[in-house]
Amino acid sequence: MVFEQKHLYHIYNQGNNRGKIFFTRENYFFFLKKTETHILPHADVLAYCLMPNHFHLLVHVQNVEINLNTHLMTQSHLMSIPTNLMTQGHLMSIPVIQKKQTMVESIAIMLRSYTRAINKQENRSGSLFRPHTKSECLTKSDNISPSFIKTSNGAIINIPDPEKEYPKVCFNYIHNNPVKAGLVNDPGDWKFSSYQGYYGSGDVTLINIARAKEFGLL
Repeated sequence: MVFEQKHLYHIYNQGNNRGKIFFTRENYFFFLKKTETHILPHADVLAYCLMPNHFHLLVHVQNVEINLNTHLMTQSHLMSIPTNLMTQGHLMSIPVIQKKQTMVESIAIMLRSYTRAINKQENRSGSLFRPHTKSECLTKSDNISPSFIKTSNGAIINIPDPEKEYPKVCFNYIHNNPVKAGLVNDPGDWKFSSYQGYYGSGDVTLINIARAKEFGLL
């Protein structure tokens, strides 16, 4: 994956061997919390849909890299400091190193962390996701390869102005995924997408509605 600032990307992955990645209702919300922690420092989330065996994210990249301030001490060292000394002033005296973390690294950390939790929950081991998470740039026409979006009339490939129209096509495609899969009859009935946040009474914490309007998605 390669990301550039100020561009829209469709990020997606599925379960290894097309297996399930969400086993309980709580798993979906746990993944969204992971997304908030690891993706929002890099990008605005404009749309998402979590399906039983795969996920979709539509994001606007703001920071390809972020700075992480790390105390130059191991966890065991920190644990050895008496509780009454664990104050902000005391920690400020501990040497700090600044580390850069790319968006690609943050996505990998998010998926590894989620995998560990699910493996523990399901008493399983090994990979949960396919090895390579995919990303499609939606706002650079030379990089757009929309053949993965299928309709009853075939692949959507002939879009007159792809840099303006393809983001909207992808936005709608993500929200209609549960209908296409036969899980619900209306996208508003699926609890684990951003559709309700835009068109119903769903949670809007994760999505940036103003940014979506900026790109003509609403």
